[in-house]
Amino acid sequence: MTGIPFIAIFLGMITIDGITQPVLTVNITGLRNNTGKIMLQVFDGKEKVIRQETGDIQNKTCSFVFRDLGPGKYAVRFYHDENLNGKMETNLVGKPAEGYGFSNNVTGKLGMPPFEKWLFDLNGNKMIEIKAVY
Repeated sequence: MTGIPFIAIFLGMITIDGITQPVLTVNITGLRNNTGKIMLQVFDGKEKVIRQETGDIQNKTCSFVFRDLGPGKYAVRFYHDENLNGKMETNLVGKPAEGYGFSNNVTGKLGMPPFEKWLFDLNGNKMIEIKAVY
């Protein structure tokens, strides 16, 4: 009998924790076509990739939902893998030839923007929209 109350309390903690986890929704918009896939990475506040996802494109958009991140600082980046070769295509001078984007819709002048500019706080449910850059 002593084990049952402990299990009930433990299960109650799991339920409460699950309810309080923030949900992050990432909507990728402005894609030029429905060809290929979206390759997306989620970073923690220390610039470590914690999730890597592939998404289908419909109506020139793609959405991702993350229910297990927990509160904290995060950053997101993606590229539009139009030819499905698993890498970001660039032209002769190194400029991306496929669409890409970063959280907060930041862009760099001569390369990627500083990581600190991609960061955002996740303290509750949040939806972010990232517009593709071509």
